[in-house]
Amino acid sequence: MVVMVTSIVATGLAAVASVVSLTLAGHGGGHPGPLEWGGAPLTVDSLPRVPYVAHRGGAREVPENSMSGLMAAYRRGTAQVLDFDTRVLRDGTPVVFHDASLNRTTFLGGEVRALDAKEWRGVRLRPRDRLPGSWRAERPPTVAEVLDRFGGRIVLMLEAKDPRGVDRLAALIRSRGLTRSVFVNTNDPEVARRIHDLGLLTQLWRSARQLRTDRPERWRSYVDLLDVDIRARDADLGRAVRSGIPRVWAHTIVTPAQRDRALALGCDGIITDAPGRLARHPARTPGAVSAALGR
Repeated sequence: MVVMVTSIVATGLAAVASVVSLTLAGHGGGHPGPLEWGGAPLTVDSLPRVPYVAHRGGAREVPENSMSGLMAAYRRGTAQVLDFDTRVLRDGTPVVFHDASLNRTTFLGGEVRALDAKEWRGVRLRPRDRLPGSWRAERPPTVAEVLDRFGGRIVLMLEAKDPRGVDRLAALIRSRGLTRSVFVNTNDPEVARRIHDLGLLTQLWRSARQLRTDRPERWRSYVDLLDVDIRARDADLGRAVRSGIPRVWAHTIVTPAQRDRALALGCDGIITDAPGRLARHPARTPGAVSAALGR
């Protein structure tokens, strides 16, 4: 089984890399697009009624925020959206990483923002021992590399951990013609408004504590997706669902019971660290499984 997982990941990386090299000139304001776009990228309009999101690639099943983990999640097909986090290096390069520090997930220490792009090439992710399968240390990707590999093939969700990088992220997304294919996430309503003003799809996440006093209807003019904490009270989740914001998705779900509660309360998207596990346990809410699979 270990050999099989490793082989699938390696084969997938090679296959996608070969497709990326076949491009059409002139798409997306001069940035080439992959042939399988058929003239346009996959957008949020193609999502099923209840999408599943692989949070950090599905962090209980793959190395979080890694290219191999995102590739495995993409090939397994248990999620319709790939989520990853972004930070900004000293020279302004946006990279795929969650923490402000390198300590937890790499072999190095220190702050991410202290490195430049050249130094970033020397960073190696340290896969957790308890992950299923066999994973090798690898360099964490840049945001441009992830957009080039997956943009237009699947809907993406990226969190702007460092607001100073929002303009650079917007430029990367716009130049690839992906403004309707990528949600840009933040916990700050004012940053969300800025993301909206840049012409991007805005996602705002809120903790259970924040949801106790939030009035989410205030954000409906500029938030495309409200990302709510599954640990919140029923009343708070219900208020979010009734806010008028077009999408309300629940995070971070790891059990079928959490998923079923979110769906029963009216959430219409599932953000999960374990998309494979949820796929093996059909939802109890009538019709939820068929909706998630687009049937």
